[in-house]
Amino acid sequence: KQWYQRRVREFTSSFDPALKGMSLTNAPRLREVHNSFARQNMFEFDSKIPEKDDDVYHFVAFVPFKGRVYELDGLKSGPIDHGSYTDDWISVVRPLLQTRIAKHSATEITFNLMAVVGDKLMDLQKQLSGLAEDDMKVVDIKEKIRIEEDKRANYKIENIRRKHNYLPLIMEMLKILSEKGMLLPLTLKAKEKIAAKDAPKKDSSMS
Repeated sequence: KQWYQRRVREFTSSFDPALKGMSLTNAPRLREVHNSFARQNMFEFDSKIPEKDDDVYHFVAFVPFKGRVYELDGLKSGPIDHGSYTDDWISVVRPLLQTRIAKHSATEITFNLMAVVGDKLMDLQKQLSGLAEDDMKVVDIKEKIRIEEDKRANYKIENIRRKHNYLPLIMEMLKILSEKGMLLPLTLKAKEKIAAKDAPKKDSSMS
């Protein structure tokens, strides 16, 4: 993985931002990994081309570089300089994020916030390699490594489940239920459960 990323970075080092973006879009390995996490659909729909006033969902990154904080937005012509920082660059980003989040309602869920951090497992292994076997910290670090490896094993299983296409199975199950005359009764029963669950909410909103 790292060699591929390094190869792409070296290949595009002399490109302008637009050409770099196009190169990343057309990188087969990156496209394969990206598409593997796409939502599975039984039907293909034509994508709506966003108009001027439409919301365009994309990633925006804030990065510290040489004592200044930059915002990287693929829809802008270049990096946005948000000023300098001393020890904590997050202190520059925090008010920017708070201002932007405040523009949305409390129930808004069309955005999320993620942090790109270093590899914790690699950091722990590096710490372990610098310690003597009789060091008191060895046991603690080995336990942290075990926990981190267990987490990654679970992540791997979750990714397999996330990327698997369950829709053919679901469609076949619905077909069988329909043939046995069970689909409509189950559908009505599910609607009744939803109605009963939503009833207290409606009563509280009316009062």
